Amino acid sequence: MSSRIVVVAGPTASGKTELSLALAERFRGEIVSADSMQLYRGMDIGTAKPTLEERRGIPHHMLDVADPGDDWSVSRYEQQASLCVNDILRRGRLPILCGGTGLYINAVISGAGFQASGADSGVRAALEKQWDEQGAEAMRARLRAADPESAARLHPHDRRRIIRALEVYELTGETISQHNRRTRERPPRYDAVMIGLQTDPRSLLYQRIDRRVGQMVERGLVQEAYVLWQRGALKGTAAQAIGYKELVEHFEGRKTLDQALDDVRQKSRNYAKRQLTWFRADDRIHWIVYNTVDAAEQVTEKATVFLRQAGLQ
Repeated sequence: MSSRIVVVAGPTASGKTELSLALAERFRGEIVSADSMQLYRGMDIGTAKPTLEERRGIPHHMLDVADPGDDWSVSRYEQQASLCVNDILRRGRLPILCGGTGLYINAVISGAGFQASGADSGVRAALEKQWDEQGAEAMRARLRAADPESAARLHPHDRRRIIRALEVYELTGETISQHNRRTRERPPRYDAVMIGLQTDPRSLLYQRIDRRVGQMVERGLVQEAYVLWQRGALKGTAAQAIGYKELVEHFEGRKTLDQALDDVRQKSRNYAKRQLTWFRADDRIHWIVYNTVDAAEQVTEKATVFLRQAGLQ
């Protein structure tokens, strides 16, 4: 069985979905989502999850596999996504791993997701309680003492990843940074041909982000977030999703709708910066850079040429 897969990566709103669909049509592919928030049922508009119509009949995997209250670890994602990839390969089709969650992508390619989980042992719950009682800075200082590398890399208020890094350290005695280095030294599970998308200038990406937020609002983002909030569904990992947590502040009367949507745009930009920082450190990625707001055809042609040169037919 072949182990060749394609990865389409890059920051939010860079055009990954459009490219993955076009490549799936050209190379008999099926798409495996590598987006940590598109896992959740009911979180459709705010995660830019492709609709059934937009999928154009192409099989998609790892969408709508969890309820918003579920807590998905990297290990759990890697185990489920790799089953999808292996099934696609067995059927003689091309798996296209598409998304902006770099940790998920690396875990699938390497086959070395985190095996330890503190969800059952109570470690994670204890850390979450300590975060609530002591605050973000105290927990970040704790991580800085155990793993300065991760503390410097993670956003100061990225509760989920800071807690996860502390959890892994407490359970295994190994830092996430050490795990990542060890993982990079192991032979990969899959032969991945990796494509990354970015704009030049950066301001073009921000224009695309602003346009996407506007389209989400038109499609009903506010109503979708309100229904989830009313149901009490926005908790755990899902509560950190950009586009939802900002609107919750509006629903709770702490911000106007305009202020909340401004926050969605700004935090999406900040997230895009962090994604670019992550992916640029990966020298396996072949970058396709474009300089117009609508460049889907141009990007698809460049990606197709690259994949043909890599031996895909």
